[in-house]
Amino acid sequence: MSFSRITIDPAKMNGVPCIRDLRIPVATIVGMMAEGMNELEILAAYPDLEADDIRETLQYAAETLRERELPLIMQA
Repeated sequence: MSFSRITIDPAKMNGVPCIRDLRIPVATIVGMMAEGMNELEILAAYPDLEADDIRETLQYAAETLRERELPLIMQA
């Protein structure tokens, strides 16, 4: 899978994956969605973003986790 809207540049933001060189980290948008913000609220908070940026951000986040094994804590 290729991501045309996600950029990684070691000279910007210490190489953190960002959206279209806007210095908006992927993790920021994923975190906003996890906190309950919807697409329209995120677009209002970041007017330079486009709806396709948000969709690709979520696809990128899902793909980066697809092959990783994350430890889960079982609760009794």
